[in-house]
Amino acid sequence: MDYIKLAVEKTKEGINQNIGGPFGATIVRGDEIIAVVGNTMMRDTDPSAHAEMVAIREACKKLGTMDLSDCVIYATCEPCPMCVSAIIWSGIKEVHYCNTAEDAHENGFSDMHLRDYLTGKDKSVLNMQKIESREDCDALFAHFNEKIAENVK
Repeated sequence: MDYIKLAVEKTKEGINQNIGGPFGATIVRGDEIIAVVGNTMMRDTDPSAHAEMVAIREACKKLGTMDLSDCVIYATCEPCPMCVSAIIWSGIKEVHYCNTAEDAHENGFSDMHLRDYLTGKDKSVLNMQKIESREDCDALFAHFNEKIAENVK
């Protein structure tokens, strides 16, 4: 099965319907196709609706889990840093992609500012400030752990 071709076809549909840009993804578990999507940024007015993010959301809902460690993702373009993070958080360990970040950059879809920020090359993109310790924020971890412990019983 040509999983990239499925993503390309879905992406073209989305472009033709003004749903999203030229990015698509397919998530597969074994021989089972779990999700085939194009990005939905335009339709959803959502800068996080990249194809990989949409595919991960759909796969998690379909499978009823946030653990996609037995899945593989096929993307029409090299995943951006946000998508790489979601891929790692979901447990996916294998990504196949076609176009590169440089290809995207040359076509007006640049994530180089993100890559430069994350490597420390350019910190002017975002002003991150640590707030001093707050008991209400600190207590959230304990509250979560208590609720988890209650649900285990």
